[in-house]
Amino acid sequence: MPLSHSIVSHLVDSYLAALASADSEAVLALFADDGVVSSPLYGDLPASEFYPLLFADTAQSVLTLRKTLHDLDGTESTIAFWFDFAWTLADGTPAPFTAVDVAELDDTGRITHLHIVYDTHPIRAAWEIQQQLSSTSA
Repeated sequence: MPLSHSIVSHLVDSYLAALASADSEAVLALFADDGVVSSPLYGDLPASEFYPLLFADTAQSVLTLRKTLHDLDGTESTIAFWFDFAWTLADGTPAPFTAVDVAELDDTGRITHLHIVYDTHPIRAAWEIQQQLSSTSA
């Protein structure tokens, strides 16, 4: 069943707000119980594992939506949202990037699989250093 424009807008706005405020409960409410995230840095993880890791690695996030795109074909709803992610790592290192998240939705409008797409080259070294530091201090 195709989703309305208002439902899609609400989903994207709610997702970006939860991401910006590091609200695991709010972001996970947008996912199906077995929802998966595919991330260039973290790999494929259940959403319930991905977001706590991301938020632990984050000091601050400022997100600016550029555009929402959707293809509602009647059998499967897929939306994509293009946004700027002014990410500050937990150690204070700025790691900004522009991303496109592609969300596959179930028939209730919950995310079953989120594919995060962006160029990790500019931020990978800083992220890897933070990962090494956090693993040695744990």
